[in-house]
Amino acid sequence: MEYKIDITDGVIVINMKGDLLGTADENDIFATIQKQIDEGKTLCAAEISQINYMNSTGLSVLIRMLTKFRNSGGEMLLVKPSQQAEKLLLITKLNGIFTTVASIEAAVNELKTKL
Repeated sequence: MEYKIDITDGVIVINMKGDLLGTADENDIFATIQKQIDEGKTLCAAEISQINYMNSTGLSVLIRMLTKFRNSGGEMLLVKPSQQAEKLLLITKLNGIFTTVASIEAAVNELKTKL
């Protein structure tokens, strides 16, 4: 999996691409997230439209990210889940836990109201 992290209006935007399988990238993502949280950035938009495949370990990565942001007093939204990711969220009933939005702009606007 490839990922890129940007900051937009105080919101962490993580663009993920490829297969989310909970591989070695996981440690790097969590270290980066923790650094941002330590700097006071607790709002995140995870753009997952380009996730081709996600297994249960990959789903666990998203759950742990959501937990990390919520435990720090923040929030995380999923942006444009791919068809495969959307199906997995529905099957596992996690679509009731994650909030999804159609665009990064919509996510940033919604998260900015929580500042």
